[in-house]
Amino acid sequence: MTISCPTWGIEWASDDMAATLDDLQGLGVNWIAIHPYAGIRADGTVRFKDIDPENPPEWLARPIREAHARDMKVLIKPHLAYWGSPFSWRGDITFEDEAAWKRFFEGYTRWTRQIAAATSTADAFSVGTELDKTLTRETEWRAVITEVRSVSPASLTYAANWTDYDKVPFWDALDAVGVQAYFPLVQDHGTPTADELDRGWAKVVTELRSIAEKTDKPVVLTEFGYPRSAKAALEPWIAEDQGEHEALQIAALDTAIRALDSEPRIVGGFLWKWFPGNRPPSDFAMQRPAARALIETHWGSR
Repeated sequence: MTISCPTWGIEWASDDMAATLDDLQGLGVNWIAIHPYAGIRADGTVRFKDIDPENPPEWLARPIREAHARDMKVLIKPHLAYWGSPFSWRGDITFEDEAAWKRFFEGYTRWTRQIAAATSTADAFSVGTELDKTLTRETEWRAVITEVRSVSPASLTYAANWTDYDKVPFWDALDAVGVQAYFPLVQDHGTPTADELDRGWAKVVTELRSIAEKTDKPVVLTEFGYPRSAKAALEPWIAEDQGEHEALQIAALDTAIRALDSEPRIVGGFLWKWFPGNRPPSDFAMQRPAARALIETHWGSR
């Protein structure tokens, strides 16, 4: 489960976070992910507050400590916060001149290295998330990976968008292929049948098996999930919340988890998402009763 936050992450250090881990453990969740934020500017500047890896802040240290106390493992998955920038989302981040590219990778490498060092007791680390238009900068990305390896023994992945995971040129330097698995399962609007959902995920599994064989790496779904939306099977990345479409959300989730189980090379997946404490659920939130029941049905008996 990805445990998200409505702010910059202070919630991960709270008592609510500990209670949330107890709750998730009872549903059968055995891995969690958190996603520290840095900002991005048009000129390539990566904005973040320096942290001391030797004395990591509790919002990074406590979730790892609490998860490990419950025999749960942790993925650290840094996100670039694009709001307030000219970029419409992370996959839109690119620069027109070399000075901006240099500024970006210098800042990004320093930030990522700090986070990796501060969370070196975590079990896995994603060197990037959905930065589709930066993938041609292979030399710079390999340098990022080298820096992270130098400070953390965690298993490494990169969280590639579902449209671009086959364009990542540095899978060989990582331990697993990471995919943000918001694949369309159908080709048009309308309420899909169970068979249509199954066929959609069968196609996805075939594609993911192919990348696993090509790279000789396991695949992990670094995010997957569906909103309560009429478009959930067609455009699952759109965060709409329409309660009358909860049945479609649950049917798509059920299909996804069964598909994940059907392919040994897909070693796991992180549902998106869950907020600590009693914050009202929204869009993809998994803590509503129907989603909770489905998770427990699939994972609680393991």
